[in-house]
Amino acid sequence: MKLLWAPWRMKYIRGKKLKKCVFCKKINENQDEANYILFRKKNCFVILNTFPYNNGHLMVIPNEHLAEIEDLKKEVFNELMHTVKESVSLLKKAFSPEGFNIGINMGKIAGAGIEKHFHIHIIPRWQGDTNFMPTIAQTKVISEALRETYNKLKKTYLSEKNTK
Repeated sequence: MKLLWAPWRMKYIRGKKLKKCVFCKKINENQDEANYILFRKKNCFVILNTFPYNNGHLMVIPNEHLAEIEDLKKEVFNELMHTVKESVSLLKKAFSPEGFNIGINMGKIAGAGIEKHFHIHIIPRWQGDTNFMPTIAQTKVISEALRETYNKLKKTYLSEKNTK
């Protein structure tokens, strides 16, 4: 068996496991930078995925703890979709991706890691961003530290906000 050294994972492995919803916990804390929350809207927020599929992987999450898309009020749904659009623009300005995967996994069988709190994934993609590692070693290589990614996105967001 081949090993991949990832010492930063030990914090997660040994860390205290939450019994309540991690999204609800983060939205109710006043620690946006520590929690990688890029920005908040009236009904939702945008957060960096701490276990990303690719560099810059964001999630748009309603503030209200709901599991199903049908449970979202029209106002919340509209704001979520507008925020997805805004997040795509932000990622384009900060990282110049060549494409995106935007998706919703509802229910455990559909791949939802946090199945009780609806959320939308936005994953930037580049030509060649997948290499032999996922195929040979079942390992995804993320090329930039989360804090560095967060800082770039936050700077771009604030710059855009100040020019409007």
